Amino acid sequence: MNLGPTELIIILVIVVLLFGVGRLSQIGGELGKGIREFRSGLRDEDDEVDAEAEEDQA
Repeated sequence: MNLGPTELIIILVIVVLLFGVGRLSQIGGELGKGIREFRSGLRDEDDEVDAEAEEDQA
């Protein structure tokens, strides 16, 4: 499924009409916060796995 520039513009216009510009910026901020928390959780999990591996080697 290839989307060209025209289709993307049409989709963007529909989304702006449905949600409004203010709500879109709020959604974007919440999405960014969620991605940051997800990455932080992945890093924490990696740290725990590394710590367990070091304990097993000792």
